[in-house]
Amino acid sequence: MSSQELVTLNVGGKIFTTRFSMIKQFPASRLACMLDGRDQEFKMVGGQIFVDRDGVLFSFILDFLRTHQLLLPTDFSDYLRLQREALFYELRSLVDLLNPYLLQPRPALVEVHFLSRNTQAFFRVFGFCSKTIEMLTGRITVFTEQPSALTWSSNSFPPQMTLLPLPPQRPSYHDLVFQCGSDSSTDNQTGVRYVSIKPDNKLANGTNVLGLLIDTLLKEGFHLVSTRTVSSEDKTECYSFEKIKSPKALIMNETPKPETIIIPEQSQIKK
Repeated sequence: MSSQELVTLNVGGKIFTTRFSMIKQFPASRLACMLDGRDQEFKMVGGQIFVDRDGVLFSFILDFLRTHQLLLPTDFSDYLRLQREALFYELRSLVDLLNPYLLQPRPALVEVHFLSRNTQAFFRVFGFCSKTIEMLTGRITVFTEQPSALTWSSNSFPPQMTLLPLPPQRPSYHDLVFQCGSDSSTDNQTGVRYVSIKPDNKLANGTNVLGLLIDTLLKEGFHLVSTRTVSSEDKTECYSFEKIKSPKALIMNETPKPETIIIPEQSQIKK
């Protein structure tokens, strides 16, 4: 296969390489318009066509273009965002396949992993719905103690401590990680971490943070489903929450151009 038969797309920083003929199966889509220069929004940068959209979701779109089927992971929940991307690329067939998913009520699931070790507590929150993780990330702030910039002598009182805010870590769209407490290996108490959760804004550490986090989820409509010990070695506790919600389907302002390719009726929609 020659390089002229291939096209490389940079979608939100993620690189995809596919065949021209595969994209041109959907001639009315924006992707097809992109290849023949009819859509000026897409620019060629360094031999790649740059698309300023979500690269993770584009992998599902590319798989749909290849197979004409909608195959999603069992824990997938971002149907609204995926439909938004399908509308952007004007893939009417994919939009129609997503509509049944959007009309069904689906539970939002959250897991809180908690590990208490000596004087430190470690938290990892995983949510099947990224919006829940975004909500918690906006409310949780970790504060670490640092000596103030004021000078002091050995005969004076210890220096005052200032609290520096730190955002939780986001390894992915679906989880966040943070810790609190102090390192027991050090003699002083500098660097002690506290956690504050809006709207209460109380400084807490250890199991108190776990209580605040659980209370926050309960106020958001989640219900505690189960608790279990994940690992018998480090005694990591897992708290599972669930909330049933009915997502609203997106409404298009304009109808995309009709596709010329019809998906066979025997193609099954798999989650």
